[in-house]
Amino acid sequence: MSGRIGLLGGTFDPLHVGHLIVSQDVLEALALDRLIVVPAYRPPHREAHLDAETRFRLAREAFAGDERIEVSDVELRRRGTSWTVVTLEWVVQELAPTELFLVMGADQLRAFRSWSSPDRILELARLAVMTRPGESLAESDVPYQRVEVTRVDLSSTRVRERLDRGLPIRYLVPERILKAVEEAWAARKRTYAV
Repeated sequence: MSGRIGLLGGTFDPLHVGHLIVSQDVLEALALDRLIVVPAYRPPHREAHLDAETRFRLAREAFAGDERIEVSDVELRRRGTSWTVVTLEWVVQELAPTELFLVMGADQLRAFRSWSSPDRILELARLAVMTRPGESLAESDVPYQRVEVTRVDLSSTRVRERLDRGLPIRYLVPERILKAVEEAWAARKRTYAV
């Protein structure tokens, strides 16, 4: 048995300090034994700008040193579209948690019924929806647990926009991956410029 496990999937394109902050908040609020961070190989609802291997490597480095957080390559090994239900089934089969939480944002809760196999997801895990202080959620027929996290007005889109404009991203991404993010973005721009 693996105790209480949270699963936080995402594109992490690129990972930024807000991801680290909410991970800490979720670990504490849900009293998790472990949080598994899963960078998507191919997200089903959006296109990634950085390749999957780079996003995984950056996430693993960003969370290095926190023994409560594991960055999993399960979706990279599986390849193809990253369906949450398949990843949850893997967690249940391989790790046998006593309790499993699927951690998501409020925007994901609103779209949840459009996901692949939402009823099966609800059989496998409890939804833990991250909200900011004072944020209200729309009515939902989906059961969930609200998890209040620290408000950080930052997104991967904003980091990418700054990179495109040649602006610094220091303090927006963890210092330990700053240079790697800048290099990965520059390499991507060179590839598309050819």
